[in-house]
Amino acid sequence: MSRRPPSRRQVVRHLLHPRNLRGSLTLSPQPSLRNAALAGLQAAVAAAIALPLTLVSPWPHLIGFVALGVLVALFGRFAPPRSRNPILLQCALWQSLAVFGMSMAVWLGASAAGQLALLAFACGFFFLVCVTGRFGAPGPLIFVFAVGASMADSLTLAQVLERTAATTAAAAFSWAVCAASEALRHPPRPGRPFPAEPARPLPHRLMAAARITAGTALAAYASHALGANHPAWAAMGTLAVMQGTHLHISMNRALQRMAGTVAGALLAWAFLIQNPTAGAVIAALVLLQFVTEVVIGANYGLGQVLVTPMALLMTHLAAPHAAGPAMAPERVLDTLLGATIGICLAVVLSSLDDRRHLAGQRDAQP
Repeated sequence: MSRRPPSRRQVVRHLLHPRNLRGSLTLSPQPSLRNAALAGLQAAVAAAIALPLTLVSPWPHLIGFVALGVLVALFGRFAPPRSRNPILLQCALWQSLAVFGMSMAVWLGASAAGQLALLAFACGFFFLVCVTGRFGAPGPLIFVFAVGASMADSLTLAQVLERTAATTAAAAFSWAVCAASEALRHPPRPGRPFPAEPARPLPHRLMAAARITAGTALAAYASHALGANHPAWAAMGTLAVMQGTHLHISMNRALQRMAGTVAGALLAWAFLIQNPTAGAVIAALVLLQFVTEVVIGANYGLGQVLVTPMALLMTHLAAPHAAGPAMAPERVLDTLLGATIGICLAVVLSSLDDRRHLAGQRDAQP
């Protein structure tokens, strides 16, 4: 007879056990430090070229969308040989569509509530796209970041098209940088395959996407109701937690994202209060882009210490007069809200299989 799965109350007790919490501090061996560093270097090189050129071009106001396009270089670092270029092309398409879709909704007159609903749908949709396409890290968060960055009070059709064109051009350039340096990427060693997105049955993927849509909607609307200027950050916090394949992973992600965001926001605040020039912000972004990819594979929380200032600096670069040091505490509060909602819903909406796996993982611990 199969063992009875633990109740949700027992799940909470296990997730909060110090032994499980210590797992959030563990440094894991990198599958391929060379490939992770190469992905960061490719994105950094693309940013170091594209961002300054945009700044001195006739379209400096599009620099935020150029930065979004550059992020495409982060995908597919562990793809099989000759498979990465097609993955990057798909990701370039999805990144451009993320910007275009939300921008079109704004142009068509979508209200703030309607934009939040579309944001939540995008969280579930891009999770499904990434899992089905097996794109690997960094997963749907990059696309959702683009969706959130495209939210606005109003836009003209010309603005919609130029935003999309800037993102597409930068993504294409980023793909070209990766293609030109593909030979530097190491193939997997015999008997030691690279990590890959687990193959999940379609019903499981659809159920997970539905949970994520509901959870991110709750986080986004709660953040908006509290008066936050960037409710997409709360939705991303929930998405980061709920996309975990197992409950203990979701808990670790929640703790790591919370702690890493607090530390990273302090770094960003300390930098932004110096009133840095656009050149200094770009230089910091290039450095953060590289270092993040070197460390995030070892510990997600450590990576968040660098991801957070990178996201805040990109937001500042896109709107230097509207964004500043005050963004840092809002990023912390939105992340705390989103991650808390994410882990609570992950437990409440957990299936019998989820809880059985947690029980097995608990029994396997020394």
